[in-house]
Amino acid sequence: MPKVLVTGSAGFIGYHLSKLLLDEGFDVVGFDAMTDYYDVRLKERRQANLLQSGSFKAVNDRLEADGVLMDLVAAEKPDFVVHLAGQAGVRYSIDEPRSYVDSNIIGTFNLLEAVRATPVKHLLLASTSSAYGANTQMPYAETDKADTQMSFYAATKKSNEVMAHSYAHLYNIPTTMFRFFTVYGPWGRPDMALFKFTKAVLSGDPIDVYNHGDMSRDFTYVTDLVRGIQLLLDAVPERLDEVPEGDSLSPVAPHRIVNIGNGEPVQLMAFIEAIEKALGQPATKNFMDMQAGDVPATWANGALLEKLTGYSPKTDVETGVKAFVDWYRDYYEV
Repeated sequence: MPKVLVTGSAGFIGYHLSKLLLDEGFDVVGFDAMTDYYDVRLKERRQANLLQSGSFKAVNDRLEADGVLMDLVAAEKPDFVVHLAGQAGVRYSIDEPRSYVDSNIIGTFNLLEAVRATPVKHLLLASTSSAYGANTQMPYAETDKADTQMSFYAATKKSNEVMAHSYAHLYNIPTTMFRFFTVYGPWGRPDMALFKFTKAVLSGDPIDVYNHGDMSRDFTYVTDLVRGIQLLLDAVPERLDEVPEGDSLSPVAPHRIVNIGNGEPVQLMAFIEAIEKALGQPATKNFMDMQAGDVPATWANGALLEKLTGYSPKTDVETGVKAFVDWYRDYYEV
């Protein structure tokens, strides 16, 4: 079976993607730094689950370490590389911008160099809906201009897109960038809203509701997201004389950007109501002003993903939130 290198395999999305690929019969090499950005024990549990498969190999090191990715790709010769590792979090990028340069810029550069030296069938890299920045015309389409990033996190991810485009053009590396839209679900990150809200409500603590609740997000359930990634493995970009209408394929490189979102914006207050319903208890709300770097709304146009794969995410928020709450209660024995 094909071999896939997944960076960030002990992370939230990387774990779910690696598990799906293993279930589908792929061999998976997982790469993760196991950083302490949040509770390392959660990452260790994810990795331990993956290691139960004889088709999974774990490599623990840092993206930015000289030569590590170069040597790994040369030794493993993966058919596909899915790059999910990096420093996440809009708000943390305000306090610790250097970590985003090290991980997202230098780390991604190291991976591009590794794939240039040892070519793969398809390189796929994570970007973010935050790349759309201050755009107000929705739903966001991949062909929309995206030059007004509102956070340094978003700026590093947009940088990854243009870095990867240059390598795709210069070295003919088939490359897909996916822009994720507010991913949630079991095994999620503790710094994300659903995790923090659930923990606070169960502890009897108030939750911080930014922009006084006047926000909406295109919440995307994690298993829907990783199914989209898996199907995109075979949607390999190629140079075309004429780019099809609505396609984000570059006119000068085998490089494409693809949204992966649920295609349905949900008001923040409705999301909180789903949490309260799943928990069976109300939340005490601390209404606050908009936080720096945030945007008031996101909404994905998913037409290109569906055109390329025949697939579109469809899990509704109530179903997804309940699945997370069930996992949280089980994991923390609440």
